[in-house]
Amino acid sequence: MKKYLGLFLFLFLIDQYIKYGFANLNWGWDGPIISLVLAYNYGVAFSMFEFLAESLKYIQLAILVAGSIYLFKNKDIFYKYTLAITLLYVGGLSNILDRFTYGAVVDYVYWHYKFDFAIFNMSDVLIDLAIVIIFYLQYKYSKEEEKLKKV
Repeated sequence: MKKYLGLFLFLFLIDQYIKYGFANLNWGWDGPIISLVLAYNYGVAFSMFEFLAESLKYIQLAILVAGSIYLFKNKDIFYKYTLAITLLYVGGLSNILDRFTYGAVVDYVYWHYKFDFAIFNMSDVLIDLAIVIIFYLQYKYSKEEEKLKKV
């Protein structure tokens, strides 16, 4: 379990350091496919719910607390999905901290080759990776259950 706490702290600090660089040190780079530019997202994915900008941090914090209570009461799920939950919490907490620190989520990766894509950050990638891991594990566990039922 300590390795996951270490992973959490490592990724969280890296993500916050990168965001600090873009928000305060004028980091940036313009490339032919991807550019690294500062953008503030006052909503959630693709700026949805932007109208909730000021309340969003409290809503997300409440969701995080509710999820934590659920995981505390269902430790088997927590242990089954520890890596995915770790990544999910890194991304979620880092983006929530941005809302309290900068008033919005700090985004900086902008894909612009052949089509414009949303600007995102490392937290968003970690959240997406966590979801992929959850889907994979769900598939894996369902296949294992099918095998046991046939026996």
